[in-house]
Amino acid sequence: MDPSVDTWDLSSPLISLWINRFYIYLGFAVSISLWICVQIVIKTQASQDLMTNGYVSLQEKDIFVSGVKIFYGSQTGTAKGFATVLAEAVTSLDLPVAIINLKEYDPDDHLIEEVTSKNVCVFLVATYTDGRPTESAEWFCKWLEEASIDFRFGKTYLKGMRYAVFGLGNSAYASHFNKVGKNVDKWLWMLGAHRVMSRGEGDCDVVKSKHGSIEADFRAWKTKFISQLQALQKGERKKSCGGHCKKGKCDSHQHGSEEREEGSHEQDELYHRDTEEEEPFESSSEEEFGDENHQSLNSIVDVEDLGKIIDHVKKEKRETEQQEEKSGLFRNMGRNEDGERRAMITPALREALTKQGYQLIGSHSGVKLCRWTKSMLRGRGGCYKHTFYGIESHRCMETTPSLACANKCVFCWRHHTNPVGTEWRWKMDQPEMILKEAIENHQNMIKQFKGVPGVKAERFEEGMTVKHCALSLVGEPIMYPEINRFLKLLHQCKISSFLVTNAQFPAEIRNLEPVTQLYVSVDASTKDSLKKIDRPLFKDFWQRFLDSLKALAVKQQRTVYRLTLVKAWNVDELQAYAQLVSLGNPDFIEVKGVTYCGESSASSLTMAHVPWHEEVVQFVRELVDLIPDYEIACEHEHSNCLLIAHRKNVFDVSCIHSENHMASYYNFCFNYQR
Repeated sequence: MDPSVDTWDLSSPLISLWINRFYIYLGFAVSISLWICVQIVIKTQASQDLMTNGYVSLQEKDIFVSGVKIFYGSQTGTAKGFATVLAEAVTSLDLPVAIINLKEYDPDDHLIEEVTSKNVCVFLVATYTDGRPTESAEWFCKWLEEASIDFRFGKTYLKGMRYAVFGLGNSAYASHFNKVGKNVDKWLWMLGAHRVMSRGEGDCDVVKSKHGSIEADFRAWKTKFISQLQALQKGERKKSCGGHCKKGKCDSHQHGSEEREEGSHEQDELYHRDTEEEEPFESSSEEEFGDENHQSLNSIVDVEDLGKIIDHVKKEKRETEQQEEKSGLFRNMGRNEDGERRAMITPALREALTKQGYQLIGSHSGVKLCRWTKSMLRGRGGCYKHTFYGIESHRCMETTPSLACANKCVFCWRHHTNPVGTEWRWKMDQPEMILKEAIENHQNMIKQFKGVPGVKAERFEEGMTVKHCALSLVGEPIMYPEINRFLKLLHQCKISSFLVTNAQFPAEIRNLEPVTQLYVSVDASTKDSLKKIDRPLFKDFWQRFLDSLKALAVKQQRTVYRLTLVKAWNVDELQAYAQLVSLGNPDFIEVKGVTYCGESSASSLTMAHVPWHEEVVQFVRELVDLIPDYEIACEHEHSNCLLIAHRKNVFDVSCIHSENHMASYYNFCFNYQR
């Protein structure tokens, strides 16, 4: 056989494949194309299934909430309590939650992390004295303010961060009501953070509070926040209210774009609030700025022009505060949905005061048993009023027809649990009812000592008959509109009266009917120290203070200055005190060292501010040297208190000076129990 023929036969299949290679290539190409098409169809179908079930990966990145961080800045613990309540509500949504004290948080290191964390950050911040942040939030607010105007950070520094703010304040301080909450909201917005819902504003003033108390304000805001949080979880995008919606037509109930576009209508008329806003806290940071200022912040700023822009921001801020103060005159006048005035004592306040031992009367009054009453029932000593004026402590009733006050003194022995206000806007009880229930409650508290070891039977029987009423329990009794009727009822029952006022109501002092003894608290002798110690609500507090002392000078009755010495705060103002004495010309001056009532987050007072008795005695001696018409009359060392009397009241100046005792005989007798 020919070898060439055999080779040809073996290679003929390969030659055939080579000759038909183009058909083979075409087959491969068609197969690959079909495979690709099948894969595309499969993936398309899978993508449609995912969209049907709501699990689009892109949307998941945009709307997924990985958790909630609750930051709080609190002075009295209210904001901290709200943070705990909110955390419980968030936990019910199966979201991780963290509660963070702003005092322990470093924004310089950690705040930028919230841009990509997918968290929602909630800020619960309280406004403290003079519109300043609380001590725990002071550094955070300072850092945030500086960052908001620092061109090195820029307007997109916190872009991507989502936040909500609830402020705690008291509208009685109209000029800086919820100032810290507004500022935190504004500064976060200036740095590019996105607000998920409108700012909430809680009001401690039960009269002006939209919902009757700050707790109710928070509950209303919390409900809206949880609803908004649920919407974010589901992919719904509710637009936060800009504060311009009318009742029943709030745009925030509609779904819209979560991100804000530059130049949108939300930035128009930013200063003007709707006076018929649906909630008192419906407002937003854009309200703090005008379009012109917003545009200037959005553009590149030359360093030389930065000062002008900051001045413009400050000017706009002042105008906003003035407008808010004016609009405060037209706020809710303390009436409920039925048009009736609200009660001064809210359920939360009732609970707090009841725990402190108060027997509450009606909607704004209270009575409490003094520890000196208990002491004298056992046959022991009485309070300084017994030593100075002959008042028997076991027959003395300590009460007030008004729990509200116009000051928030640093040494308040009620730790600021009572409400504050500058005028009477609450529901009013009749004086007959107040006196009747005050005596009944006082007697019921006395009855509890029947059979108690050490209680004297004769003292117990005497204690059931009230002979003296100290209107100095808490609050400002002179604010009660029917105080004159109440005093007349007391005197008709042959009950003597000592009334204490905080020298902020000069007109009421002038119109007050004669009382047995009228006190004015003189807690400081200069404008600055009075503001620091009393923390008054009135802007013209100093003029009111001076006018009250002048009104005291023309009263045809016994008058008393009550000086409370706070070490390192008001003990070095002797000459100024002497000038105030000449202004009011009181019959007596009681000088007492401040009483430390325990640690309070609402006050910076400590035991270091309590003067020793020897220091009080030295202060009194130096003061008497500056007021020649007065001299030391008596002393009650246990109360760390001394009495200075005008010489016209001194009958026989035969002071007995010893290490711890001084005494005088004077021509007045206050032993009304006889």
